[in-house]
Amino acid sequence: MALVAETITYSYGGGSSSVPPPEPAVDGFSASFEHGRVSAIMGPNGCGKTTLAKLLVGILKPLHGEVILDGTNLVGLTLAETGKRVGLVMQQPGRQLFCTSVKDEIEFGLKCLELSQEETEQRKNKYLEYFGLQQYEDRFPFELSTGEKQRLVIAAVVCMQPDYLILDEPTSALDRGRKRALGALLRRLSKDENTGVILISHDEWFVSEYADGVTVMDHGRIVCRKESMR
Repeated sequence: MALVAETITYSYGGGSSSVPPPEPAVDGFSASFEHGRVSAIMGPNGCGKTTLAKLLVGILKPLHGEVILDGTNLVGLTLAETGKRVGLVMQQPGRQLFCTSVKDEIEFGLKCLELSQEETEQRKNKYLEYFGLQQYEDRFPFELSTGEKQRLVIAAVVCMQPDYLILDEPTSALDRGRKRALGALLRRLSKDENTGVILISHDEWFVSEYADGVTVMDHGRIVCRKESMR
């Protein structure tokens, strides 16, 4: 089973009789993102990587083609149903923060899973500690630094243990030590918990260290694919 993009195409806006349609942001993209692998997507700014992430999680709907989640077309799922199985960490962490404390931010998603209070507490404490946020658990999230916000958003998504995890530029505000901690976590999630990890990044060092394979995009299309860069 896998998260599969089948020749998906997406354009922002539409043309008219006098104005040609815009160039597709994603143009005929096909790939299979499997459980148990860290798959990286790289390419220049504006090549369609972030649009692709939104298509894979169901925020955007392809104009052509299909996105298939473990055999089910995303068209047949609500955004909430998809969100429980495909977690997305966006490039700008502030856009995913809306609770009044760090601990509430992590607990919110867990409560949506209807876990027991004991399980909720265990997961919350586990990821607060892993990402070095336990000392901030009562802080207002928007008082955190950019790097701390980024770690909080990643923790809030990872703690829900989705089947697939999409991270858009997750290392942009992390130092080398935090990058290594994140990379170790992603490898553990993929190998030990069979999570399919999709890493969108410009960070060549991080990708070379932690990705099992790389897809390179340009102008919405796949330029090349490479297996493990390690």
